[in-house]
Amino acid sequence: METTETPTRLNGLARRLVNDNLLNEDDALAAQHDAKEAKQTFVSFLVKNELVASPEIALAASQEFGVPLFDLRTMSMEAIPTGLIKEALINEHNALPLFQRGSRLYVAVSDPTNLQAMDVFQFNSSFNTFPVLVEEHLLASTIERSLNADDAEDFDDFGDADLDDLDIGQDEIEQKDDAASGANETPIVRFVNGILTTAIKSGASDIHFEPYEKKFRVRTRIDGILHEIKSAPINLAGRIAARLKVLSRLNIAERRVPQDGRMRLKLSKTKTIDFRVNTCPTLFGEKIVLRILDPTSAQLGIDALGYEEDQKKIFMETMHKPYGMILVTGPTGSGKTVSLYTALNILNTEDRNISTAEDPAEISLAGINQVNVNPGVGLTFSDALRAFLRQDPDIIMVGEIRDLETAEISIKAAQTGHMVLSTLHTNDAPQTLTRLANMGVPTFNIASAVSLIIAQRLARRLCSACKAPDNLPPETLLDEGFTQEQIDEGVTVYKPVGCDKCTNGYKGRVGIYQVMPISDAMARIIMEGGNAIQLADQAEKEGIDDLPKSGLKKIAAGLTSLEEINRVIKE
Repeated sequence: METTETPTRLNGLARRLVNDNLLNEDDALAAQHDAKEAKQTFVSFLVKNELVASPEIALAASQEFGVPLFDLRTMSMEAIPTGLIKEALINEHNALPLFQRGSRLYVAVSDPTNLQAMDVFQFNSSFNTFPVLVEEHLLASTIERSLNADDAEDFDDFGDADLDDLDIGQDEIEQKDDAASGANETPIVRFVNGILTTAIKSGASDIHFEPYEKKFRVRTRIDGILHEIKSAPINLAGRIAARLKVLSRLNIAERRVPQDGRMRLKLSKTKTIDFRVNTCPTLFGEKIVLRILDPTSAQLGIDALGYEEDQKKIFMETMHKPYGMILVTGPTGSGKTVSLYTALNILNTEDRNISTAEDPAEISLAGINQVNVNPGVGLTFSDALRAFLRQDPDIIMVGEIRDLETAEISIKAAQTGHMVLSTLHTNDAPQTLTRLANMGVPTFNIASAVSLIIAQRLARRLCSACKAPDNLPPETLLDEGFTQEQIDEGVTVYKPVGCDKCTNGYKGRVGIYQVMPISDAMARIIMEGGNAIQLADQAEKEGIDDLPKSGLKKIAAGLTSLEEINRVIKE
């Protein structure tokens, strides 16, 4: 077959791909340029943008450069040498030590021109390095599995008897930037890493490390319920606390006052989980609670939150208004922050200036100006709000309205052409308006500024694999709020069962909402000094479902159980 000559401006691999009719010349030139601009290797760019299949690139590169081709799928993870090269260098150079023979170290690469990796690995390992060519997508997944093998280990086999026999020594753990380096083999580190990874895999929202007189207990909150997952001898409590405080950049010598910090766990090249850490001195040591901050929870999208179609429509229409105030209310742990972050993600466009004041900012949102309030240095919610109003804002989010000053500034901002989102701690939507009035906010300002109130709860979602019909008598269903019409139509109520795919019959959570726009009639009731009962009656006349009714809809849809709705809604 006649070979087509290509310009010398194409490098060796690009020229080979063009000559092999795997890539046309214009695409090859553009890929070379764009890869350089994006600071990516040519191979990575081709695979990421699906210009050429990974196996075809590997075969062409092997033939062009004379480097042996190896199929990583035949490689046992246990055979890959560990500890020879630092994790940071493996990630930086996208190369992995594959096997060692005498003084030779064979290194898996997807780009045979990656000579820098060979030099760096040779310098750091003192072995003579030789490249082995592998497919790009297989290399990425193998690096991820190799580096996370220790963290992904099942620590359930690491029992209390093993901990009793540990010889930990008396040296304090060093506080340094990379607290994990040089200590990855210690049992305490393995114990803590195991707890963190187990909690993340189970979908926990919080981890509690609790010292008692004769026991050290670890519990995780899964779908709103605490479960004990591990215990340890109490004599290890100090070491475990010290390890967590080192990772969180806290003062390990200070055990008398609470401390707040943050830490980050890298699960893979592309996924990291942040933890908000709080310590509190108790009778028998420091209790440490970690809040797991998964960035993906803020990017679920409004459809995943559980709003009914009419509720979602009201929420979307209100948040896109040029001014007004949206208040989200509910107890701690009811998902208020996720609702606000979801709205901010929807509103976060290039033409909007969005600022938030939070205590603290739980998840970093690109394109949004987030401020951590710090009353200790004089930065309160009201101070942050005043600063925002001098910085040409379009949308302002206040983590919580706690006092009259913050409420008044927020309402003034909503009245002067800004959309304001915030939270309050009340039981339902009508009580939110009376709470503002009790704070001292003039009723006229409440009626003119507040556009929408959303009261919410989070209920555990029934496991779809094991849920079963709950044969309840009609009288019970009527007592719980179902109508006779629903019962006659054969509404099915499900109950939890439990299987290996869920936790006690539940898996995940679903939101229960009362979405109450402020109508003219409600505004009149507010200005006339009406109470929460009058507002609730008006909401019912306008066809707005309260929380119990919204909960019944979730039960009828088979999403949750009657006992769960009673737990989270009915006091």
